[in-house]
Amino acid sequence: MSVDARRRAIVLRGGWDGHDPYRATDESLAFLEQAGFACVVTDDPEIYADPAAMASTDLVLQCVTMGTASKEAVRGLADAVAAGTGLVGWHGGIVDSFRDPRYLHLVGGQFVHHPPNGPAESRAGDGTDNFVDHRIEIVASDHPIVAGIADFDLRTEQYWVLTDGLNDVLATTTIAARSFDPWQNPVTCPAVWTRKWGDGRVVVVTPGHRLEDLRQAPVRTMIERGVTWAAR
Repeated sequence: MSVDARRRAIVLRGGWDGHDPYRATDESLAFLEQAGFACVVTDDPEIYADPAAMASTDLVLQCVTMGTASKEAVRGLADAVAAGTGLVGWHGGIVDSFRDPRYLHLVGGQFVHHPPNGPAESRAGDGTDNFVDHRIEIVASDHPIVAGIADFDLRTEQYWVLTDGLNDVLATTTIAARSFDPWQNPVTCPAVWTRKWGDGRVVVVTPGHRLEDLRQAPVRTMIERGVTWAAR
């Protein structure tokens, strides 16, 4: 296949270093190449404001946490997805990227909390203090992104996200209500979802705080299948 005949992907990465956006996306590049994409890799979200670049883009793979983007860039991304460009991401790299209403409307969710481990557990004074044991439960086993994947357990950040009813939820996670938590009932949140936006498709996989999480077979499989499902 010649380069000109290949589909094109933008891999946008950056923002908070704690999600290791450069190494995390580097580990996806080989898969994208094998899947037939010619990749543009950048840490500048203003590429989204370039109409010509976005019109020729079949997929955006994004890993940017607590980033900033101009209104024009956010509008460019939303317009490109509505025109058929796929958007895929994981963890804070997609649900805590740009705190802009139009962006949140596009992706269908915003990270708000990850519960810390309990006061009786050991504390390291680092990010692992926010690692809790939790389960990802598959709720749409007939969808190609999660078909054949069983419920699985993780010990890492568990994302509490605010979402809406437009999402097609593929997996959930239930946040416990412990005696020391201010909330009084367990809360079930979407953990994996898709969203149709115009002619485009969005895929959100909320696990993926660390490289170790992304290397878990179910997580990696859902992201890679998401790329195949979402791309134009």
